Amino acid sequence: MNASPRQQVTASHRDRVLRALGVTPWVRRAVPDLPPGLAESNPLMMDTAAEIACVVVLPEGCTTRELDLLGRALNACGAMLARAARITVSGGQLAADLPEARAYLVFGEAQAHALGRSLPAAAMHQAQIVLADEPALVLTSAGAKRRLWSALRNLRRALATAGG
Repeated sequence: MNASPRQQVTASHRDRVLRALGVTPWVRRAVPDLPPGLAESNPLMMDTAAEIACVVVLPEGCTTRELDLLGRALNACGAMLARAARITVSGGQLAADLPEARAYLVFGEAQAHALGRSLPAAAMHQAQIVLADEPALVLTSAGAKRRLWSALRNLRRALATAGG
């Protein structure tokens, strides 16, 4: 068995073969290089990583099933909510430092009280705070699932109108 030397394939040949096989080739988008100063002058081109869109506040001790359900629900609402920071509440206090965000999705009344105690009044006034049922209730109750989907829909609309 002799190994044949590998032949170079042109990009157009590769595209034709992939299309013949029914495969749609995807091309990664590249960010164009901008001259220095242009990104600072245009606020739409500035880095949006500095601004956090959403933070999810969860109770401590959520089971794997509850976290899986919440992850799937957030993922279904798009990348912005799927990548939202998650902070737990233990003993009535937030387990980590709370970043300022445009929106907060809070699961449970006790978590809402903890958020209210640690969030500055100015940030609370500007942010969209959406309250949902606790994850254990969402997992077991159809009404809680309906309220969660309604809360997620309202949260997506609020983030979209705020430029998210």
